[in-house]
Formats: sequence, structure tokens, C-alpha cells
Amino acid sequence: MLRRDIPDDVRPAGPPPAGRITIVSASVGAGHDGAADALAVELEAAGFQVDRHDFLDLLPARLGHVLCSAYHRLLTSAPSSYQRIYAATERSGSPGPAVRALLRSAERRILREIGPDSRAVVSTYPLASQALGALRRSGRLGIPALTYLTDFSVHPLWVAPGIDAHLAAHPVPAAQATALDAAAVRVTGPVTGSRFIDVDEAERRATRDRFGLPHDAVLALLVAGSWGVGPVRESAAEIRDSAVVEPVIVCGRNTALVEQLRADGFRYVHEWIGDMPLLMRACDVLVQNAGGLTSLEAFASGLPVASYRCIPGHGQTNAAALDEAGLAVWIRRSEDLTSVLSDLAKGSLGERQRAAGLALFASNPGPAAAISAAALPHPHANRKRKLAVSRGKLVAAALTATLSLGVAAPLAHAYESGSGRLPHLAHSFFERYEL
Repeated sequence: MLRRDIPDDVRPAGPPPAGRITIVSASVGAGHDGAADALAVELEAAGFQVDRHDFLDLLPARLGHVLCSAYHRLLTSAPSSYQRIYAATERSGSPGPAVRALLRSAERRILREIGPDSRAVVSTYPLASQALGALRRSGRLGIPALTYLTDFSVHPLWVAPGIDAHLAAHPVPAAQATALDAAAVRVTGPVTGSRFIDVDEAERRATRDRFGLPHDAVLALLVAGSWGVGPVRESAAEIRDSAVVEPVIVCGRNTALVEQLRADGFRYVHEWIGDMPLLMRACDVLVQNAGGLTSLEAFASGLPVASYRCIPGHGQTNAAALDEAGLAVWIRRSEDLTSVLSDLAKGSLGERQRAAGLALFASNPGPAAAISAAALPHPHANRKRKLAVSRGKLVAAALTATLSLGVAAPLAHAYESGSGRLPHLAHSFFERYEL
């Protein structure tokens, strides 16, 4: 069995430190939150108190949840439109004006939620990273802000100016982040729940009784994320027709898909699974279409992974990155499905990928070590921050007094900038120092 303990340089030697780490995730699917859950467990084991926040809740008027629903509808009803949007934002390399305005609307809420004794803030969601980076650049956030890249492919929105460090699970996403000029890119390895572990063949087969699975069949676990999106019925039918493996299908919260698959005659169909670690131990290979956290959990469980019929956007770019890393083969043609599944389940390809996946965890300490190091107290930093804030408040107070004395127009004329510039400057100071 493979277990990754908390590294010695992370585990506190004495009493737990009197400090917090804030994690900002997003309930967009389950991958961002799942990574945040695992990070929180490791950081708490290292002695930190952890505060969790959903970035969607930090946007005004429940706008975050409206956008999440729209994204879900795009993936299910208009995947080609989502592909065009993804490609356009990938080419632009930065948020557009509407997205920037949306992010600014969350900045004050983020600052309010970060406690005064927080030592670092971590993002597991790209838009949260953009907001945190802006706060760091403006000086309003005085503690380190780090991004943990939950995807194996790095979309430009993951890379935010102002973020202190970008933590990657593997050299492939690290290289992509570096090419996008990300700051302080580090390969830390992945993070998953501690119950995702490798087991031997006897234990793997013993778990099948819990799910009513056959002992004598080679089982392919087919997953489609917490939303159950993508051409899952087509994939399931092709896997069954391959006659190499028996599909075990997890549909997430897509109850309509569950009913359709059962009507199609599939025997092993599940909705949301509360004990995914155990189900992974029961199967021989994993087939996925998004390349997110579930792939990392499969690597930790000793399962070889195939990407097949991937969803647009990040599903396809993640599949390409995983294939490049030698961790999950990307089956691009249906006629290759049978031979690849056979090689993964019984051949040398499966052995190589299984070894590569387990090595990913054995050779890296995980992102919690880097986060803990960034959160160590720096006594002079707090003093400098307080001094900067005090000076800023003095300047803002002087501006307020000037305006109240009615001399804004003469000063504006002296600066040759029009009568609106000085009030705008004062407003900027009020925003920055929350006067």
C-alpha cells in the first residue's frame, strides 16, 4: 500500500501555530472543492487552522451560482459553444472587461473573509486566483497568495499576476504555467484524500462484494464528473461491446442519465458515490472524460487511466497533458478502444501507467509543504504592512480634508487633469484602505 504521510518539514515540532490559512475554492463540479478538502486535511494535520470559502458565494447577488448554472447548461446542451468560448479565452490570455468587473465585485468580500491572523491564502479555482492576484498587486492583501493548479493543463486564466506561487502536480503543467509567465512555479506533486490508496489483488476483489460486482470480470470504472456530462451512454456502450471489460458507471448527480443507462440494460450503474475510494479499489481500470481530480485519485489507487470521448475545453486539454506525461493514454479513435483497454487491464501499458501514477505521489511531498512554508511568520512583514497602511490612511485623510475645504477645483486645475481627477483619487484611497 502507498500512503503519503505529512512530511517532517511540514509537521509542527511543538504546539500548533496560532495562525490560519484561508482556502478559496468553487463549487463548480466537484474537483476544485475536492482538492481544497484534501489540502485542508493536510494543513490541519500540520497544525494550521483552515478557513474555507466558496468563490461563488463571494460574488454579489448570487451571481456566481447563476454563472455556474449557465456553464453547466453549456456543457450539457451546447458543448460546441463552450469549446469556442474556451478557445477564445485561451487565445486572449487574460480576463475580458466583463470578467474583470465581476472579479472586482468580489475583492472586498474576499478581504473581509480573510481573518486578521491568516498567514496565507490558497486558491484552487482560476477566477479566485485572478481576484487574489489583483488584491496582492494593489497592496490590499498583505499575506502570500498561492494557486494550486487542479488541472493538468493550464488555461491562461489560472495564471494571475500578483500571485506569489503556482503549485503544480507534475512537470507538464508546471512547464505550461511557466510558458504563461506564472510566478514561482513549483512542482509539488498532487493532493488527494488519504483513503485513495493502492491495494493488492486480493483486497481489490474483496471490495467487490460491497457493490455487488462480479469477481471473475475485468471492470472498467467509467466516470463523468459530479455532473455526469459528456457522451457517457456512447462510451458505456462501446466499452461493453469491446468484450474486454465490463463497465461500472458513475453518473454523479445526473439522475436522468442513471435512468437512461439502466433502461439501456447496463447492470452496474451508480449515482453519486459517497465511497469512491472503495469503488476504485474494486475496479481494474478507469475511463474518464475530464482529466480532473478523479484521475489523480485513480493514480493514488493504482488504477491505470484512459481518457475517452472527452468533453470540450479543459477535458481535451487535460487529456493531452496527461497523455504527454505518460500517466493516462488518450484514446482518440473508437476503433482503438478495445486494444487499449486490453493493454491497460492486462498488459504492459497498464503496468507502466500504474507505476507512473504511484510514483507521482511517492516522489513529491504535496502542495501542503509549500503552502506551510509560505505561511511561516515573517515578523518584519507585518510591521511594513502596518506602516504602509498607516501612511495610506494619512494621505487619504489629507485628501478628504482638502475636498471638504472646497479646494478640489483649484488643485485639479494645477494638476491639469480636470475637476474629476482628485475626487476619483480620493475614492481610490478609500477603496484601498477601506475608510
